[in-house]
Amino acid sequence: MTTVRKAVPWLVLSVLAFGWVLFLRPVALGGPASYIVVSGESMEPTFYDGDLVVLRDRPAYEVGDIVTFPVPEGEPGAGSLVVHRIVGEGTDGFVMQGDNKDRVDDWTPSTDEVLGEAWVTAPNVGTMIAELRSPPFLAAIVGGLTTVMLLNRRPEEHAEPKQDKELEHA
Repeated sequence: MTTVRKAVPWLVLSVLAFGWVLFLRPVALGGPASYIVVSGESMEPTFYDGDLVVLRDRPAYEVGDIVTFPVPEGEPGAGSLVVHRIVGEGTDGFVMQGDNKDRVDDWTPSTDEVLGEAWVTAPNVGTMIAELRSPPFLAAIVGGLTTVMLLNRRPEEHAEPKQDKELEHA
């Protein structure tokens, strides 16, 4: 019975890791998912500033899908990622609009330019990630780890071996 109890956490961890590899591994690591942190109010009330959105690439997109695409070269903010809804199809690509906007975007991304469709949302997780990456938090982690290492050192690790002292006196 105790063997089973010891195995359950490892089994759960293995299933979670396998699920992450299959469904949530970033594209940069050969996986199917992309991640974006929402910035701004253009998609409220669907998404809020600081929400983390997991994107999945699809072979085709349709009106109503919420997708992410980069601002085209030569435009202000070129390369920045935009999360908006497809509201129509034009001759050059998709007609895009934020849920909290009263007019369509100037950009019309093609299927090839879309990075993926919104699949999973984690409210405020993007804000938490930004806090975890802030210099004060990282300094606190380094300071804490250094303190733990200093408090856990053993005095005998730093003392000179007795043999060496005896040899010096001889």
